[in-house]
Amino acid sequence: QVQLVESGGGLVQAGGSLRLSCAASGRTFRSYFVAWFRQGSGKDREFVAAISGSSSNTYYTDSMKGRATISRDNARNTVDLQMNSLKPEDTAVYYCAAAAFPTSLYRLGNQYPYWGQGTQVTVSS
Repeated sequence: QVQLVESGGGLVQAGGSLRLSCAASGRTFRSYFVAWFRQGSGKDREFVAAISGSSSNTYYTDSMKGRATISRDNARNTVDLQMNSLKPEDTAVYYCAAAAFPTSLYRLGNQYPYWGQGTQVTVSS
């Protein structure tokens, strides 16, 4: 079992930066594939970024490439998402999710059995 808790959300002006953090419980967290998803008001949940257990592989949605960096510290059981040059369309609740056995379908939320409660990111224009 893995429990996830997100933090770091808030209100920021367009062009600003935020660093989200996902803290996990569980001794085997280092083996989990972790992703960030987001869901804007009235929108479907969408994939943002993901990272493998060893950090050897990272993945980003096209709209965040060059603006976001996902990283993890397995000693601290955390996965961070640094977001820069934020835009109003980045406004959403951001969730981290974890899976022990990721597949090539890692961009789909239904691949992840463990989810955090979410953290709100609001970007003002």
